[in-house]
Amino acid sequence: MIRNETLTPQDSLAVNGRSFHWATRFLGARMGKNATRLYAFCRLLDDMADDDIPDGPARLACIKEDLAAGRTGDDPAFAAFRPFMIEMEFSPAVLTALIDGLLQDQADEVGLDDEVALLRYAYRVAGTVGLLMCDVLDCRDANAKAHAIDLGIGMQLTNIARDVLEDARMGRRYLPGAWVDDMSPVAICAAADNPNGADNHKIARAVGRLLLLADQFYQSGAIGYLYLPWRAHLGIAVAARVYRQIGVQLATKGFAWHRGRQVTSSPTKLWCSGLAFGSMCNRALTSHHIGHDRSLHQALRGLPHVS
Repeated sequence: MIRNETLTPQDSLAVNGRSFHWATRFLGARMGKNATRLYAFCRLLDDMADDDIPDGPARLACIKEDLAAGRTGDDPAFAAFRPFMIEMEFSPAVLTALIDGLLQDQADEVGLDDEVALLRYAYRVAGTVGLLMCDVLDCRDANAKAHAIDLGIGMQLTNIARDVLEDARMGRRYLPGAWVDDMSPVAICAAADNPNGADNHKIARAVGRLLLLADQFYQSGAIGYLYLPWRAHLGIAVAARVYRQIGVQLATKGFAWHRGRQVTSSPTKLWCSGLAFGSMCNRALTSHHIGHDRSLHQALRGLPHVS
């Protein structure tokens, strides 16, 4: 089995992130390359957390310590990434928050209690990536960061909706326990085998609620496109449209979470890209920036770049 650590950044993105691989085509050579490098490193960190790489969790903990100490350390993946981190001026606090989210997945059984826990988790594993992407995309306006966080969270909520059954098989339940009567991952797996059962319908309602929440964050994320250079605007709008489509497809199938992972076809990606082009027209017609809805970040207080 080929490990992601042995892949080039371009190959890692092509294998693991097909939606984002499509979107990088619109970013241009320089920003596309930098976004790919960031994606590949984040993927490696994720693999370490999942123990898909030998001694992965221990390596992840060492990288966190090296970030806090401002040193290169001995980990080869971090040593290779650190010059790029310095060049892009990535925030060590943001990278640390990302690692904290990934380390959260190391528990024998993961179960988030409520919507606050869900949003804080989504910030750590994906809102942070939105913040890092601001640096990759030459977006230094502080006002953009709140929207970047929101777009990352929206994508992560979609990811959770898509992978309910897959995550349950790994002992993880990211749907808030308050929404599903604290069902265990084992109970979720059992519910998948009974599509007409009460537990299956309960999870389907929670998936629908999750996707409605995701849409609030997508909408806020889209406001932030105006802070981006036009080419970056287009690339990120494409990525968001393609990823949000996963939730749209889940909704059209009655939130049938038990039927397996939704994917977007090439024709669908083209259609979503066309819709993303339409956001460029809105950019041309908008002469001012819309403020951020601070209520979206009530659950995130105390995290980096959350006011």
